Amino acid sequence: MKVVIPGGTGQVGSILDRALTAAGHDVVILTRRPRGPRQVGWDGETPGAWTDVVDGSDVVVNLAGRSVNCRYTEANLRAMMDSRVRSAQVVGRAIADAARPPALWLQMSTATVYAHRFDAPNDEASGILGGAEPDVPGYWAFSVEIAKAWEAAQEEARTPYTRKVALRSAMVMSPDRGGVFDVLSKLARLGLGGPVAGGAQYVSWIHDHDFVRALRFLVERDDITGPVNLAAPAPLSQRAFMRALRAARGIPVGLPATRWMAGLGAFALRSDTELLLKSRRVVPGRLLDVGFAFAYPEWPGAVADLVARARSGRPDRVNLPVWSVS
Repeated sequence: MKVVIPGGTGQVGSILDRALTAAGHDVVILTRRPRGPRQVGWDGETPGAWTDVVDGSDVVVNLAGRSVNCRYTEANLRAMMDSRVRSAQVVGRAIADAARPPALWLQMSTATVYAHRFDAPNDEASGILGGAEPDVPGYWAFSVEIAKAWEAAQEEARTPYTRKVALRSAMVMSPDRGGVFDVLSKLARLGLGGPVAGGAQYVSWIHDHDFVRALRFLVERDDITGPVNLAAPAPLSQRAFMRALRAARGIPVGLPATRWMAGLGAFALRSDTELLLKSRRVVPGRLLDVGFAFAYPEWPGAVADLVARARSGRPDRVNLPVWSVS
């Protein structure tokens, strides 16, 4: 199988590339800074020679977009919007113009599209989209608009021979250096892994093996289109999430942080408090409805595996077959 991954040099792309190449698939990465024979240059905005690798491919997995790990200034939010929408549009144009278009276009999206809430989980059928919640910072609504525009760019692309799925992904947890799990683990080791602003806000997450397995499942199920939540079925409070992480690491205490302390920490890390304070209570309704079985449905089991792999020095160690050759 030939898989093209625009924006495939980040954490999620590396996870997917690792699994696919280990299973013997032909993987091509589109990146602004190509290095190596399997990487092809593109700018994420305009057609070019890179479109040749899309023509004749089997699956395109578009992960391109500016990282959310930054301060949410007006300029950075606009860069997030533009990079996501323009890359999706140009990928759609390449697929539309292909003589042999791919059978499937998996487009990265985000669970941030859902509302900040505590009362009930958000699935694809009954979940509430965000942007109108009371008592939250106004710029949180722009994050939701980014997600909506990202998905709209895929939906509006005229690709009648290519099935389209929008991946509303929660945080992908892997032991790779620099990923979200690595950052949270460092905070815990520094004694800062306690509840933030009370810790009642929900954390949605997905183990990296389940992320890859879910994508394989979507490739094999040709009856699934539209938005799909990629999140473990058991979101939990930030307080319980960090407690389990500390237990797996053998760290007994995590200092709590108030909202203003979280703001100082986010500023020091050049990140934003939305990533810490928004309650993302997201569940994988469609995946569960069609029979997908999570290998790591609960956070304590998932974090135990992640810590073991991190300590082994082999974050790429795979404990189960993740993507067989087809």
